Amino acid sequence: MTLDAVAERDSVPLRDAESVHGYLRRICFKTGPPGRVGAELEWLVARAGEPQSLVPVDDLTGLLATAQPFPGASRVTTEPGGQVELSSPVAPDLVGCHAGLALDVDHLQRVLATRRLMLVPSAIDPHRPPVQQLHLPRYVAMAAYYDALPGRLGRVMMTSTAAVQVNLDAGSDRADVAARWELLHQVGPTLSASFANSQRHAGRLTGWKSSRQAVWLAMDPDRPYAPAAGDPAGAWTDYVLAAPVMMLRAVRGPWVAAPGFSFGEWVAGRLRDVPPPTQDDLDYHLTTLFPPVRPRGWFEVRYVDTQSPRWWPVPVAVLATLLAHPRAAAVAAEACEPVTHSWTAAARHGLDHPALARAARTVFETVVDLVEPELKDLVARFVERYVSRARCPADEAGPTAYQQETS
Repeated sequence: MTLDAVAERDSVPLRDAESVHGYLRRICFKTGPPGRVGAELEWLVARAGEPQSLVPVDDLTGLLATAQPFPGASRVTTEPGGQVELSSPVAPDLVGCHAGLALDVDHLQRVLATRRLMLVPSAIDPHRPPVQQLHLPRYVAMAAYYDALPGRLGRVMMTSTAAVQVNLDAGSDRADVAARWELLHQVGPTLSASFANSQRHAGRLTGWKSSRQAVWLAMDPDRPYAPAAGDPAGAWTDYVLAAPVMMLRAVRGPWVAAPGFSFGEWVAGRLRDVPPPTQDDLDYHLTTLFPPVRPRGWFEVRYVDTQSPRWWPVPVAVLATLLAHPRAAAVAAEACEPVTHSWTAAARHGLDHPALARAARTVFETVVDLVEPELKDLVARFVERYVSRARCPADEAGPTAYQQETS
């Protein structure tokens, strides 16, 4: 393979796995006093009364440009299928994150309403099939990579799904980082089941409470999981090195999708006519990895389905509160231990699964007594409506979900 057009990088070349490990420990697992909170909220967008119709992403981008600046200073972007994403600034605490994002969610909804547009209260498109609307080189190469995999689910992920991503500090020192990393994985299936919100896609019931999570689990066997136990930096390095390179960027012409080697093979220098990777190449490789928890200097929790505009603060509050209270974390870890690896059961059954339902009740009952006063009532109402009844939002997301959300 000759890659004459691969971009030149002003970055340090990487020569072996140890250099990758050292870089990842410094960049992905930064230590410091924890407490800061951020969130990224994705939603699909539909036209009120016409949920099957496509909303052109160019129209949406133009409308969002008129909405700047957002009052809470969130950054707004669009995704390949026309999803809209609000990325909050880093806030010093949960209350600050919620206050700013709440302003911006309200602002976004008011702007969309001027064109009879609304945020879809589901984590997968309940009515429309996948349609890729953005064709930047990254997205073209990503689609080609996923099209070559069995199931061809990549375009569903790229264009028809949406999530709540919660960003939390990694920890005060290496021991704290390891404990927080492990906890976020331990509670993952339980919280994924509790917030499952995507059982209808393209006009039909899928048989999964979280069809979004089911897509992620089945889409790419080399990317869904990263080991949670032991040294996080070592486990993450092994994961990064083993993962196939998704694409090689080029200055001229199309990017090279699925070049056919792992990052470990690349850094070991086993490839003819391909220059060794640089730190910049490694940074880009990291953006193509989508585990349930992604270390980025902080921990980006990625396993929560998008919630309706009413409920989005609840997963942010639950995760931030668990990490802020060591006793609550210990109770949650013990409750979730029997279902720590039950990712598939969580996606398929939600809280219909008895063991997940038991774990969820313990986790939420522990958190609701500790959550900040500004969010306590909302979390308690979520518990009453869903968790205490062994239900999740998907259980009421039938054909009239749009009407239910606005009623």
